[in-house]
Amino acid sequence: MPDARRRQVRRTQRRRLLLPGGLLAIAALGFLALVVPAVSAQASTTDKTGKTTTLGNSIKSCGSLNLKGVSTAANSGNPVTSTRLVCMDGALILYGNSSITYANPPASFAAAGKLLFDQTCASCHGSDANGVSPTGTATIGPNLQGVGTATVDFWVTTGRMPATDIAAVEAERKPPKLTNLQALEVAAYINSLDPSVPAVPTPHLKGANVANGASLFALNCAACHTITGAGDALAFGTNAPSLQDKKVTAQQVAEAVRIGPANMPRFSGNLSDTQVRDIVAYVTTYIQHPTNPGGAGLGGVGPVAEGFIALLLGVGGLALICFWIGERA
Repeated sequence: MPDARRRQVRRTQRRRLLLPGGLLAIAALGFLALVVPAVSAQASTTDKTGKTTTLGNSIKSCGSLNLKGVSTAANSGNPVTSTRLVCMDGALILYGNSSITYANPPASFAAAGKLLFDQTCASCHGSDANGVSPTGTATIGPNLQGVGTATVDFWVTTGRMPATDIAAVEAERKPPKLTNLQALEVAAYINSLDPSVPAVPTPHLKGANVANGASLFALNCAACHTITGAGDALAFGTNAPSLQDKKVTAQQVAEAVRIGPANMPRFSGNLSDTQVRDIVAYVTTYIQHPTNPGGAGLGGVGPVAEGFIALLLGVGGLALICFWIGERA
């Protein structure tokens, strides 16, 4: 074999040996680039239930955070899995994504919030908002520590708290006693005692899928609130409130979904922020502003009642016409 041919064969053999090794080296470097930073950025924290959750590096600046009752699913109102996260001076400020942004009121609100709490809330929830009176006995109101600012904001802005009748089975919606700003101040104070989530949500309704919201509402909400959102009675003197009231804001609907007030279940891991936004969009558009393209809505009470009205008016009207014709004859 000529020397030139022999050298070409050797070069081809070297290439065949180097190619698999080079590919393995590239794959190994890529794996290290993906894994090593992630491992070095991870930390762990333990919530009030003793459950340990792996957190990203950025959330370590949030300090101690009670994650009790919050799903670890992505985009479920959990700051750990949010695409946006802002923490400052050891406090959670903001988290969420393009569908819903959750924000806590500034820590500077806590001082004014304590004064308001002492005046309007402490008699039922205890001076430390822990459901314990100064004598060590349980108070009428439950423990509020660790409920998150969204819970406090919902109950105060809907007027359900402070309660006018502490013996009532269910706190009814009424004109709020405190302003929206004062509600945030009280929420800031209570949250300072045990920082928790969910924070106060702001749904971004632009681009929401209202048709998807209608389907989700029918599946998850209509059983209690009825398909028209008119509300209905539940067991033991409780009720699912009407959502047709235009005073029910988008923020309050999102808060109710995430906190589960009273008898309402808490939708945390089973509904994503995008789905919650779609439900809110449906409630604040078609339920609160029905179009009724077929004519009079008649309260949306259903085909049986609407058919009865049609028969009553139609048959009754025809009977009157027949009597009138008979009299003329």
